[in-house]
Amino acid sequence: MCNYPVNKPTTFPPYKCPPTIEVLGMGSAAATPDRAIAVLGAITEGPVLPAVQTENAKIVTTIIQSLLKLNIPREKIQTYDFGIEIQYDYQEGKQVFRGYKVTHLLQITNDKVELTGILVDTAVASGANNITDIKFTTSQPEIYENQALSNAIRNARHKAMTIANTLGVTLFTVPSQIQEITGTAEPIPYATAMLAKSTVTPIQPGQLTIYAKVRVWYQFADR
Repeated sequence: MCNYPVNKPTTFPPYKCPPTIEVLGMGSAAATPDRAIAVLGAITEGPVLPAVQTENAKIVTTIIQSLLKLNIPREKIQTYDFGIEIQYDYQEGKQVFRGYKVTHLLQITNDKVELTGILVDTAVASGANNITDIKFTTSQPEIYENQALSNAIRNARHKAMTIANTLGVTLFTVPSQIQEITGTAEPIPYATAMLAKSTVTPIQPGQLTIYAKVRVWYQFADR
């Protein structure tokens, strides 16, 4: 990576690109999740579509009402997926109509992670028969992203210093260029196989790790 001066000379001798060390820095930051996102709802089946839709709507309405009673704000409850499928059986190579399948899944964002188990149990008790996903994340990712980014830059400088010392050269203090590579903050998934009814489903949020990467160019000079 070469940074030419603003007033690059047009006559000889041509501007010479200074020697550069290029390194990749990686950093991370740990966060305690303070937000849970659950996807759950109802799947109903039957031969008559209006009846199947009505049954599904009643279940989902009951689920929503039960969640509102847990003080989950209505704006934190939204439809995640809705679909109607025609189902068939295959008998002796022939397609035979079996009925309809209606799926309505809700996405619930909950900022009280300690209530996640109660939320799940309440939804199941209200008729939810499908729990697709439960993830834990943070409501303030920028704080931990900045920490991870800072650690990534320190990691890059440590690598560059190691290379410079090995080569016996002097590293410039300020890098000539830094490129941030999109980091990740993977939500923590919770296994959502069919949950058995219990007093409170023991769902543990664990710890969230945010990652950052940077590509850094340092110029150096002979000692």
